[in-house]
This record gives sequence, C-alpha cells and structure tokens, in this order.
Amino acid sequence: MLNSKQCQAFLAVIETGSFDQAGQLLCLTPSAISLRVQALEKTLGQLLLIRGRPCTLTQAGQDVLQYLQHSRLLEQNLLHHLTGQTTPDEFFKVHLAVNADSLSIWLLPALQNILVCQSIVTAIKIDDQSLTHTLLETGQVNVCISIEPEAMRGCHSIKLGKMRYRMMASRQFQQKWFKHGITREALRKAPAVLFNEKDYMHFEVLLTHYGLAKGTFPYHTIPSVSAFFDALQLGLGYGMIPDLQLATHYDLIEVMPNVAMDITLYWHHWKQQSKPLQALTQHIVTEARKILIQ
Repeated sequence: MLNSKQCQAFLAVIETGSFDQAGQLLCLTPSAISLRVQALEKTLGQLLLIRGRPCTLTQAGQDVLQYLQHSRLLEQNLLHHLTGQTTPDEFFKVHLAVNADSLSIWLLPALQNILVCQSIVTAIKIDDQSLTHTLLETGQVNVCISIEPEAMRGCHSIKLGKMRYRMMASRQFQQKWFKHGITREALRKAPAVLFNEKDYMHFEVLLTHYGLAKGTFPYHTIPSVSAFFDALQLGLGYGMIPDLQLATHYDLIEVMPNVAMDITLYWHHWKQQSKPLQALTQHIVTEARKILIQ
C-alpha cells in the first residue's frame, strides 16, 4: 500500500511545480517534501519527477499521478454517496472534460443553475471531443462530453444531441479565393482556419470530398473559439463553424453547402455517482437536449 503522506507530497509538488511551494502548501520544509518523494520513488523503484523549474513528470510519474487522481475522485464520490458531503462547508468539486466549442457556446449557461443550487465547483479540462473520453478512462475527470458512444466498463453513456458544423468564410474571402467556385486547385492555395492539429473535421472534409490530405493545403491554427470566429470574419481563411455559434451572426456565408457535418455528443460518467453528480447528470442531459439537435 502506498504511503499517504508520501503521495500527498508528490501531488503537492505536481500541483505547485516546486518543492518550495509544495512545502508551503503542506506546512513542511522543502527538504521534508523531497525526502517523502524520494521515499515514494524508492518504494516504487521508479524515478517519478524530473527536478527542475518547474518539476516535470516521468512516464512512471504520469502513471502514478493518474492513479492518485482517480483514487481522489473515487474517495470523493464515496464520501458524497455515504454522507452527502466531503467535509463540512465545502463545495463539491466536479472534474469535467469537454470540447472547446461546447464549453464556449452552450455548456456554461446550461450548467449555471445546477452549480449554484448544488454548491458545485468545476475543474474543466479542454480537449478535442474525440479525446475527452480518455481523460475519464484514466481517472482524471468524473464526467466528460465525448463523441464516443460506447461506455467503458464501470461507466454510463447518455446521448445529449448533435452539433451541426458548416464550412464558412467571409464574402470577401470567397470572392478572392473561390471566385470561380470550390475546386481542388483553389483549395490547394486558399488558407484554411483550423482550431488545432486535432481538428479532424476539416481534414476529413477536404480528404473525403476533394482528395486533399493534411499537408497539401495551407492553414492557420487558432485554438480559441472566439478568435477562430474572428479570423473567419476578418477574411483570414475558411473553416468549420457550429450552427449554434452562427445563430447570432449573419456576416459569414456557407462556402460548401454539401459538407455540413453533424457531431453527436455523449455524456459519460461513472456508474457510482454521488447525489450532486446525479443531479448534475440529470440537469445537463435535460438542458442539452433543449439546445442540441435531436
């Protein structure tokens, strides 16, 4: 069994980035923190931390961190399930993984009432909707919004609805780059706008419909939902935008009407849920189904 004080010291170093700050957090000297981490490494026979500014994890350290984070979440859920609270006067903390579009466009308004009523605070991790499921699987979050329909072992998956994406650009951009229509040759020259290198929708559209693989056309990467939209409005490129974001904006035009894409989202959670998480799940499913395409 792992020593709880050693694990606490290890987590403190990761959370704060240094032995000095970890010591301040736990009211210990940096040398005491170092000794506890060294003892944990000796027990496991693995180097867990690369000492630096800030300290970073080895692969073994990443594995231990995921295990400890998972254990924390399980303990939190168990306490809530048995007693209805973690410790007196504390908020219940939910670790949630979600794609950037959902977070920026519809999720926060949908969460507002339940977070206030249930005294919940959120720790949100943002990743591509195809990868958030991994964060739940590795125990880094309690719940996630994902495009993965199948629930992993010990979890439930609930369909929320669909977000529809369209290929959009400014009128000025269309007139400059697609004046003679959308052709393979035009797409090889016109700059696209992608959210990041994981933006599989854009890559899939160009590969499926025009035979253009990644690397055969120029593109910007702009990992901000609002800045992404601004880039299209400024005529920097063309890109996939969800209908929900377009609802209040009419100055972009659809340049590829035949490539609209629906992305189905699912809410994944562990089967064993505390009362606040049960309430959160019920609420978000109800609200999402009002907002998303069914």
